[in-house]
Parts: sequence; structure tokens; C-alpha cells
Amino acid sequence: MASFRFLHAADIHLDSPLKGLAGQEGAAAERIRMATREALGQLVGLAIEEAVDFLILAGDIYDGDWRDYKTGLFFTAEMARLKAARIPVFLLHGNHDAESQITKKLALPDNVAVFATRKAETLQLDDLKVALHGQSFRERDVTDNLALSYPDPLPGHFNIGVLHTGLGGMGGHANYAPCSLNDLVGKGYDYWALGHVHRHQVLHQRPHIVFPGNLQGRHIRETGAKGAYLVTVEDSEVVDLAHLPCDLVRWTELAISLTAAPSFGAVIDYLRNHLEQAVAELADGRLLACRILLQGRTELHGQLLSAEDHLLAEARNCALSLGEETAWVEKLVIATEAPLDPLAIAEREDALGALQRMLQEAGSDETLRDQIEGDIGQMARKLPPELRREIEDPLLQMAIEGDQAALIEAVSSYLSGRLTAGEE
Repeated sequence: MASFRFLHAADIHLDSPLKGLAGQEGAAAERIRMATREALGQLVGLAIEEAVDFLILAGDIYDGDWRDYKTGLFFTAEMARLKAARIPVFLLHGNHDAESQITKKLALPDNVAVFATRKAETLQLDDLKVALHGQSFRERDVTDNLALSYPDPLPGHFNIGVLHTGLGGMGGHANYAPCSLNDLVGKGYDYWALGHVHRHQVLHQRPHIVFPGNLQGRHIRETGAKGAYLVTVEDSEVVDLAHLPCDLVRWTELAISLTAAPSFGAVIDYLRNHLEQAVAELADGRLLACRILLQGRTELHGQLLSAEDHLLAEARNCALSLGEETAWVEKLVIATEAPLDPLAIAEREDALGALQRMLQEAGSDETLRDQIEGDIGQMARKLPPELRREIEDPLLQMAIEGDQAALIEAVSSYLSGRLTAGEE
């Protein structure tokens, strides 16, 4: 059997709206806005540079219905680059770009083969003796185990299963086209090209069962290098599997301890130093998109809470000082703690002591908890499921989960820190 190489990618989410950009201007913000397009361009460039024999796209090429035809025209142009290089593309649609989700459509170049939606089918590359089996999503919410109905492996061929699946809800992703690892191993294919889970990972070898992750991180929950797998096959065996980055923007969270910070001015120095170090160690020549987490027990706690907007501006200013497209700060979270012990404050015989005692008792106040549940909890749980999954604010998460005691405790800690700021 011939030796060959192919690229396996998924979850491009072309023109996906990225978070945290409202009101942001400049070259870094524009780079982030265009990141999904540039990542696709990087993937196509890699395919051409590596002279691969074919490319597999395992679902969610688009993020949903196109706002206009520009999204489809851009994708067609990139596929035409591959046609000029004589590289076939095997494309499968997932939950985000299911047949029912996309109302606009453009004809693709004839080097692109799209898996049917009504039932699984087999597509072949006769010269390489490769058989690819797959089924695109007809509806967004596919709850059937599609893998069970995939065709039997074709004798004398290297068999590849292309599937968009939650594989049991891995990584918190919705469990579309649910199946088990045993279902895939038992099918008898040589390689499973999966999509949907946004973290790249090799789940099994011989047969290789692989998630390439998404092509470009789009928010803080998608940190680290993003890209595609380059697969080398010799004599029907996968002999090499390499993850090749395609991202233009790399996301990371920077946790900075302020326990030893002597002053507010020193905090700015901490921000600058940590950003410089992160760029040197993590960016790999890309724009580094950061969320900064300030933590530790510090006498500056109350002052930090009072200056949240100022600190965010200072952090973004530090990022700009490194270069316009070097680093960008998406958000700054103050998770420090006051050095004053809440229990000690509660023992005081002044207004602050009385307030602290009231805050401590609030968690066991059933009337207050019922009121929060009625005013906030029920409203939060009416949010659409996709919005609830993406909520990052810890207070809103507590409200959705109905943990009123934890919500009261968190708010109490914040109020305590603000009110005792002048005594630190």
C-alpha cells in the first residue's frame, strides 16, 4: 500500500464572533477579530507547504448561519488554493454548521467532497487505497449514535472514520452524536478523524482516535496552542502524528500573587513583569491574549477593589508597551483577600463589627435566601442553555446552580473588603 500524509482539522468556526472585544480598538483587537480567517489561511498554507495528499475537516467549519456571503466566499477562496495545489478536501458538517443551521449556500470547488446528511457514506481515493466514511449533521441536535451505522471497513484500504461527536460529553461539550471509545475501536477502522471537542488529544492508538481541537482559540476557556494533526501513514500504519499550530492568537490566564507587593505602584510593576515573561515563554511569536488573575492575601485588597477599572487600564497599557500586536489583556479579575480576619472583625464593638456579624448570619437567613432565589435564581436559569454554559461570572454561576449560601458568602466577602479598605 502507498505511503501518504494527510492533515486532520476541525472546528474552524469561521467568522465566529469573539468575546471581550466590545469597545476595543487597535491592531491587536483587529487581529483577534480576523483570527479564525487567518487560522484557516494558515491551515491551507501548511497543507500546500507539506504537500499533503488530502485534508479532512471534521465539522463546524462555520459557527452558524452566515451573516452575509462574505464568509462563504472566503472559504471558497481558500479551498480554491488547495485545488490549485491538487489537494482533495473531505468535509463533514457538525452541529454548528448542520444542514438546518445554514440558510445560505455557495457551490464549492470540485476538489471538495462533502459527506451526505441522510446516512453515512464512503468516499474513496483509489490511487492511495484510502476509504473515508462519514456523515454530516442534518440537524444541530443529533442524539443518535451515528458511529454504529457507519459502513464496514473496506478490505485492502486504509479506513478513516470522520465523525463529529461529543464522545460522552468530553470537556463539558454537548454530547452530540454520542458514542463510546469501544464503539470506535470495534469498528475496525485504522484512524478516526473526530471533531467537536476543542482540546487536541489522542485518545487511542492502533486504531488512532484523535481530536485535533479547534483551529483558533476564541476565548479564555480555549488556552494553549491550537491547530491540526499531520498524519503520516506507511504500509497501512500510522507512523507519525504531529500537532501543527495554526493559531494567530494564543490565549492564556496569568495568575499573579500580590502577597509580597509593598504598594499599589508595585502592582503595576508586577503586571508588566508577568506580561513580559508570559510573552517570552508562551506566545511562540503570536499575539498573546491574556486574562489576568490577581490573588493572594494583601493589605492592598480594598484599594485594588476600588481601582478595578484603573488596574485594567494599566494592564492594557503594559501590554501596549510591549508592542501593538504582542499582548492584549481581555480581562482583569481581582481575587485577592484582605489580611484582616472576618472573624476578628465580627468581634469588634463598632459599626464594622456589627455589619460583619450581620453578613455572617445572612447565609443562614432563609427569608433572604428565598428572596434571592425568587429575584435572581429563577431569572438566571431561564437563560438559554448555550448562554448558561458560557457564563464565567462566579456570582451568576452560583445563582444558576441555586447555591444561595455561597452567593451570599461571596458578596459578603466583597463588601467586607471594601468597607475595611481604609484600615489596611
